[in-house]
Amino acid sequence: MNYFGLLAVALLAAIGNAMFAAGQKKAVGIDNPFTFISLSICVCLFFLISAAPFLGSVNYWASLKQNGVWVVLSGMGLFFAYIGFYFLYSRYGVSSYILYAVMSIITTSVVVGVFIFKEKFNVYHWLAFFTSMATVALFAWGNKVGHA
Repeated sequence: MNYFGLLAVALLAAIGNAMFAAGQKKAVGIDNPFTFISLSICVCLFFLISAAPFLGSVNYWASLKQNGVWVVLSGMGLFFAYIGFYFLYSRYGVSSYILYAVMSIITTSVVVGVFIFKEKFNVYHWLAFFTSMATVALFAWGNKVGHA
């Protein structure tokens, strides 16, 4: 496995997520929060459509016909994620992303990866999972005792 590639792609996703969080947190003067999210999605869609030809042939209709159920599932998932991010960041602050990250470990890595798709998860992956649970406990404790 190319661990440098793995880390580079994960870092790219993390930077993109940080950019999204910062933009959502700093947006002001919008009466309806879905307006900001919708505009962000339009910008994202522009970049995705522009980049798609660089990764191979593009046939949206054939992809939709072959993977329609999965397209709907993924689209609904993005909707829930964007709405969740909005309320998470606007009501609890960007630092609360820690809880989202740990819950994503549970829902994505463990439930989807291990239980649904039967991906390999060794003892070190399980140790990472359990220490992520400790992260939730420490975060909750930190919120309880306040800021130093």
